Amino acid sequence: MSENVQMPALGESVTEGTVTRWLKQVGDDVAVDEPLLEVSTDKVDTEIPSPVAGKLEQILVQEDETVEVGANLAVIGDGSGGGAAAPAAEEAPAAAAEPEPEQAPAQPEAAPAAEEAPAEEAPAAAEAPQSQGGGEEIKLPALGESVTEGTVTRWLKQVGDAVEVDEPLLEVSTDKVDTEIPSPVAGTLQQILVQEDETVEVGAVLAVVGSGAAAPAAPEPEKAPEPAAPEKAPEPEPEPEPAPAPAPEPASVQQPAAPATPAPAAAPAPAPAAAPAAGGKSYLTPLVRKLAADKGVDLSTVTGTGVGGRIRKEDVLEAARKAEQAAAAPAPAAAAPSAPAAAPKTALETSPLRGTTEKATRLRKIVAERMVEALQTQAQLTTVVEVDVTKVAALRARAKEGFKAREGANLTFLPFFTLAAIEALKAFPKVNASFDGETITYPAHENVGIAVDTPRGLVVPVIKDAGDLNIGGIARKIVDLAGRTRDNKVGPDELAGATFTITNTGSGGALIDTPIVPGGTTAILGTGTIVKRPAVIKDADGNDVIGIRSMCYIFLSYDHRLVDGADAARFLTAIKARIEEGAFEAEVGL
Repeated sequence: MSENVQMPALGESVTEGTVTRWLKQVGDDVAVDEPLLEVSTDKVDTEIPSPVAGKLEQILVQEDETVEVGANLAVIGDGSGGGAAAPAAEEAPAAAAEPEPEQAPAQPEAAPAAEEAPAEEAPAAAEAPQSQGGGEEIKLPALGESVTEGTVTRWLKQVGDAVEVDEPLLEVSTDKVDTEIPSPVAGTLQQILVQEDETVEVGAVLAVVGSGAAAPAAPEPEKAPEPAAPEKAPEPEPEPEPAPAPAPEPASVQQPAAPATPAPAAAPAPAPAAAPAAGGKSYLTPLVRKLAADKGVDLSTVTGTGVGGRIRKEDVLEAARKAEQAAAAPAPAAAAPSAPAAAPKTALETSPLRGTTEKATRLRKIVAERMVEALQTQAQLTTVVEVDVTKVAALRARAKEGFKAREGANLTFLPFFTLAAIEALKAFPKVNASFDGETITYPAHENVGIAVDTPRGLVVPVIKDAGDLNIGGIARKIVDLAGRTRDNKVGPDELAGATFTITNTGSGGALIDTPIVPGGTTAILGTGTIVKRPAVIKDADGNDVIGIRSMCYIFLSYDHRLVDGADAARFLTAIKARIEEGAFEAEVGL
């Protein structure tokens, strides 16, 4: 019996999703809840797990294809599709054998026996195509309420591969998220119905997973048209089956344990070494490559724990952690030659992306489109003010330990600026408003988007009803959303509905930036890095003196169609006054 794997709803505003990569291929065994594929929407990238166990019989949506929520992505079955395909091979001989008794009655005795079995199996074979070869259909799941379609970006499994339940089959991308779609059943990936870069609606059948390989069985009728051949056909079938299996295995170059039976095939690792560029890339997502580059991890030294030896972000993070521990241990010995130790501090490693070409991710394409659209539809400009954060810095130093123990989150400068901005939004609602060219809408809430730098690119999760939170609640929300966003665990609904955005470009050392206002909103606040420098201040007697102060710039990009320069200046000045006053003792528990 087959089961369709559908594109799930990934959020209220998500109506479609794009298949970014299949983690399983037709013929692979899959287990329940094992990731089948990765799907991307404009809100989130995520993996789609398999709802059942079996074999991936069909892939109905190829990588980079976009389909609506509910579209069938693949078909997963018990593998009977492979066996049902064999009778299909016999069906042609059966049809040919039926007229033969009339033309050659010399074989009436052998024909009945040979014909009766095919005759009985023929209906089953006829029904098999409807049930996708007796396997389970893998459908494009709903990746959010507003996601209606997804694009298959990459198949992680190929026809003939064994898949486990919840093992990733493919990657899907939508306008909100890039994610993997897992196989709902265990079995063998028998068919891929949607090719890479094809876009299908949610619910579309992407592939078929069953207990046998349907693809090798299909050519059998042509190769074995004789009545006697069908009996032998099932025997050679298992032989073509391993043939597809080794094909993906070279792709998983870093899988040492997987080649149990094809150990000899794995031995010629030098041969795959010629194909790691193609094979490796098929199992290395842009997220993994960028994360490895950021962490300085050599992917050739990493052993993947994913299906088929695929390297996942957890493997890169673990390798980076071990490298840090290893570097920390020999640090004392390296302390003697202090001169060489100083060099690595400023030395930059060459990125593995240098000299390469890769396909832009669905998220990058969406960001590119929306940034250009925002600049084309709004009259954007930026206003900057300088803020003395010395009092907040001193307050933070006194309160951060108790704050962390009480709130479970680090007390950074960002919650202070966020709280001050929310208070200013309530006083100057125009900055929190939206303008469609005809009407101005002033929301009764402050939904603050927090820009987060992730290995996949810039993602902006939203703190809903931030105006109802104190500084502790804001800090917890920032830590939670930022962490889950970097781990690609945030939902599409958490990436929608912002009325105002804050970006902390200072975390990267930038003094000033001119951020682009996200579409649908009117302004975005940026905070620069905090530096100590001499400044003119007043002493206790009111005299001007020079003092060392903690200073930073804050900047507001806004839509000049709605917000005037004076409005922006008043808004920023209100934030500046609140921060420089530094009266946050009650908020931080002092």
